[in-house]
Amino acid sequence: MNVTDFGFPYSSVKFQVPLLGGIVVKAGLSKADRAFLLGGLIELARVIPGSAEHRRLRDIGEKAFKASSRDTLSPHIEENAGWR
Repeated sequence: MNVTDFGFPYSSVKFQVPLLGGIVVKAGLSKADRAFLLGGLIELARVIPGSAEHRRLRDIGEKAFKASSRDTLSPHIEENAGWR
């Protein structure tokens, strides 16, 4: 069995990686530190589905998916370019 750096079997994540990578890029976080990204995802996992915060974040994401440019994405995109 092939296992990734995260301890999951490769077959369970190989189709999710391009999707998640695309989302990271669309958010302007392609150069962000992976520990920062993981911390953010852990925080997002704590948001209660259906809560006001969940709806607010989902609305932002839906608008970003519909946008053809980076105008609706992170206000810190230029700043993010220097992250490692």
